[in-house]
Amino acid sequence: MSEAPELSIVVAIIDGGDYLKDFLRAALDFENAPAHEIIVPYDQTCPEVPAMRGEFPTVRFLDMGHVATEHPVTTEAGRHELYDRRKSFGLKDAKGRYLAILEDRGHPRADWARAVVDLHKETGAAVVGGAIECREPAGALNWTFYVTDFSQYGLPVQNGPATWISDVNVSYTREALEATRDLWTERYHEPIVHEALMARGETLWLSDRVVIFHGRPKTPLGYMIHERFHWGRLFGQIRTMTMSEGQRWKYILLSPLIPPVLWLRHGLTQRRKGRGMRYLKALPYVVILTTAWTLGEVWGYITRRA
Repeated sequence: MSEAPELSIVVAIIDGGDYLKDFLRAALDFENAPAHEIIVPYDQTCPEVPAMRGEFPTVRFLDMGHVATEHPVTTEAGRHELYDRRKSFGLKDAKGRYLAILEDRGHPRADWARAVVDLHKETGAAVVGGAIECREPAGALNWTFYVTDFSQYGLPVQNGPATWISDVNVSYTREALEATRDLWTERYHEPIVHEALMARGETLWLSDRVVIFHGRPKTPLGYMIHERFHWGRLFGQIRTMTMSEGQRWKYILLSPLIPPVLWLRHGLTQRRKGRGMRYLKALPYVVILTTAWTLGEVWGYITRRA
């Protein structure tokens, strides 16, 4: 590509294999798309990826080689660290005026690329994020995972300035990311980046025009409990990086209230979105997964470690 594209899309490999292939097929089928590039960083744990070059010759596959991690890559902490490092690696190599992050689990709607660029121009926002819908069909457990992670982002969403935008459907102006480069150059954590940007007076804009459909492979309950605990632990550890000691202890002491508050919040959100009965049927799974997450989150507050 002789000229810099208007949009760079960094694709974080979470599941790889056929999930990544299906994502790329969806991303290569954008309608009325601006000039863009699709970047897929991969490492030693993704041996199937190099063979995809022939099927997707316009995609930029970036070989990260062997990536040293703090935790073994066979653990949830190590796997999540790889996800963070892949995003950072791709962002540093991106050439576009606007830089976006998607995951191979989240298939973009056909108008996604055009909507992202148009919204940056229309709003002047440094960060644009969008709706996250559950990719159907989804069983009760996978739908519960979607609800507990992305409930607030399901359609319809409130368009306008926001304080939270998910890193599975987000884009930035180049200027905004460069201003915070020291925060994500090794590992990308959206809470830290977004907090820094808001402190600078930048706007995070949430829109129902920027839609992805998120789905994951069918996963046993035991594995999902384990995953929820460790991802919650990472979330808690990340939050301790920017909170005071008093705030840390407040969250620790109030932690028994977190699960019931989440059950009620998720339920009210799904009711507003017309999925109240589906939520009630999934409630036992919701209780289990939110409790596992909360235990991990609090352990992250206590230990300050992922």
